[in-house]
Formats: sequence, structure tokens, C-alpha cells
Amino acid sequence: MNVNVGRPNKRVTSNPIRYVIGEQRLVCLFLGIGIASLIFALIPSKSSLSLSGRISSNNNDGWISSDSSSSSLSEHHLQQQSVPSRRIAYELQDESDQRGNSGAKLPMGLKSRRLRVLVTGGAGFVGSHLVDRLMARGDSVIVVDNFFTGRKDNVVHHFKNPRFELIRHDVVEPILLEVDQIYHLACPASPVHYKYNPTNVMGTLNMLGLAKRVNARFLITSTSEVYGDPLQHPQVETYWGNVNPIGVRSCYDEGKRVAETLSMDYHRGLNLEVRIARIFNTYGPRMCLDDGRVVSNFVAQALRKEPLTVYGDGKQTRSFQYVSDLVEGLMRLMEGDHVGPFNLGNPGEFTMLELAKVVQETIDPNAKIEFRPNTEDDPHKRKPDISKAKNLLGWEPKVSLREGLPLMVSDFRQRLFGDDKSSSNSGGSIFAA
Repeated sequence: MNVNVGRPNKRVTSNPIRYVIGEQRLVCLFLGIGIASLIFALIPSKSSLSLSGRISSNNNDGWISSDSSSSSLSEHHLQQQSVPSRRIAYELQDESDQRGNSGAKLPMGLKSRRLRVLVTGGAGFVGSHLVDRLMARGDSVIVVDNFFTGRKDNVVHHFKNPRFELIRHDVVEPILLEVDQIYHLACPASPVHYKYNPTNVMGTLNMLGLAKRVNARFLITSTSEVYGDPLQHPQVETYWGNVNPIGVRSCYDEGKRVAETLSMDYHRGLNLEVRIARIFNTYGPRMCLDDGRVVSNFVAQALRKEPLTVYGDGKQTRSFQYVSDLVEGLMRLMEGDHVGPFNLGNPGEFTMLELAKVVQETIDPNAKIEFRPNTEDDPHKRKPDISKAKNLLGWEPKVSLREGLPLMVSDFRQRLFGDDKSSSNSGGSIFAA
């Protein structure tokens, strides 16, 4: 008979801790790991709290730390916050450097945050004035231009600025750049040039592809020509237009309509941030001297003592806005929350004969007017309804034709004859408040 039956094992009961340590080492290991994990989960490290606080504070000020040791953590932390999904390209700068860069939406007139902005066609007439405004605001600007109608002289005053870059490139070929915003202006805008080199569709497609790749906000400069020879007057953005798809001007008219279509497809299908501006006749310094557009034609002819050529009976109407007004509208559209399209133009309407008389009064009262047969598909009336831009962008033109025309004349006179050299750098710009 076994006398030990029912008697507990002294080896187990006399010292349970020694038993667990000696015989159940695996249990001890997992128990230790669990306790340690619980401690680390409940008590975050001091360095983590410091880093999170610094990122949160800086983000409230519109800045993000770019220390090399914490850049990846910063990005991860921001993705956990309720920040917009739009990807921002930042220049990596030290927090203490007042020249640092920041992305995201920028209220007009503020310089506390810096964007990296691409302007295609930035050496052209409108593009160069836009570059001036962006540079003055403190942004870093990249200009892409093939100099078909643009000129280096229009942006030469920025060459020594480290925030400015100029790339000779044709947008019909793809390009990869890291930017926050894209102003797509690269397209010949006068009949003399766009009939020779139409670039609307391929250039727009490539720039939309770039915007998609880097998640940049994209602004397309369309035109009032999408309305064709309008049957509605004045033209509102909901009007679909009256365009001849096989006419001599159709490469420009239909090209811009396709550019708008592509932009909206990228917006709806790929959630790309898009802005559409329909630009009406614009004038000012740095226009091409002989581009076939009516204002530049009249001014150049009057300065050269040539007759002012009026096509048709001269009763067709146009609306003329000064370039600084247009630039203000483009920037408000880019920084706003509305896709568009928006008409950007001056609702003041002039017949061609009235414009010729204003040019006569400004330059040479004795200038003669010469009538010629009208060109094919020339619109009879053109006047924007800008109610939408007034209500949603708070924008309307400020500079009248009689105010802006003398500044353009001064620039043309300097380029034709070398006079008034002091005006060549500024280009005679008026910046609307």
C-alpha cells in the first residue's frame, strides 16, 4: 500500500515561485513580455510627447518641422490628423529659418506661407505679370516656356532671385516637377500664332498628368472664344457657345473647349483640384508687338504713323481688361474654393471704331483709320457677365481703358524706339488692391 496517496507534492506546494521559475520558464517569458508591452502602451515616452507637441504647434502656424531625424514621423503624424488629402510639396528648411516654405491654401495678401508654383507660359504677356505677383508674395516660382511668344526680357529681373527658376521646355512634351500649384497659361492666344502652333490639347493633358502625379492644384486659362460668335449677350458661364468646329479659328476655340473638358474629367474622375478661368480680351505692357490682336495692332500702328486697320464695319464689340486686373482674378480663383468656370473680363464694351478713337486720343489725334474686309468667324459681340466672379471671388476689374492704355503705349514706345527706358523693368504694371 502506497502511504503517499493523497498527500500533496512538497516540491510543488512548498515553493511555487521556485517551481514556476525552474520548471515553467516559457510562461515567465510571455508574462514578462506582456507586462512590458502594457507599460510602454500606457506611458508614452517623453521624446514622443515632445515631437507630437511640436508638430501640432507648428501645424497650427502653417509650418512643418523638417529636421532630417523626424521628417518621416512628422509625415506619419500629419496623416493621422484630419488634414486635407492634397499632397503638398515642401521645401525642407529649419524652423528658425524665416525663409521656410509651406504649402496649402494661402489667403490673398498674406506672406506667412510660401508655395512652390509652376507657371507654364510664364515668360509671356500675362504669365510674366502673374510671376511678378507671385514673387512679390514670397512664393517660389518655376517658369516653363518655349519662347514661341514669350520673351526672357519679361522675367529677366527675377534671374538673381533664388526663389525663381526658368526652364526652356515645350509643354507638348511631359515634364516632372514637384510643385503645389500649376497655372497653365502656355498657349498662343492670337490668331497669328495659334494657327501656326496649336498646343491646347496636348499641353493641357501633360500638365493635368503632372498635377495628378504630384497632387497639385491646377488652374487652366481658357478663353471667351469658347463662346464662339455668341447668340447670347452678355455671355454667362452657363452658355454653351456657338462655335464653328471646322473654321479657321477652331484650333483655338475647340482646343480650349477640349482643355476645359479634360480638366473637368480629371476633377470628377480623379478628384484633382481644378480651377477654370475664361479670359476675355486683355491688354497691357509686354504684349507682342505684331500678334494680330486689335489693341496691340492699333497701338503699334499709331506709334509707327501707320493707318489703324479696322476690319469690317468696325461695329463689332469687345471688352478690354488691363492685365493687372486679370492677374488678380486668376490668383483669387486659384486660392478660392470654387472650380468655375469663371468669366474674367471687363464688362465695359467698346466697338472697334470707339477703340480706334481712344488710341487716336492717347497717341496721335491725326492717325488715320483704314477699313479692310472682315476675317472669317470673327465674333460680332463679346461682353462678359461677371456676376459669378463678383459674388464668389469678390473680384471685379479696377483699371479703365483710358487709365491702362497709356501704360501700354509707354511700353510699346520703349520697345519700338528705345524711349522711356526707366519703364522697361516695371513693365508699367498696375496692381489692383
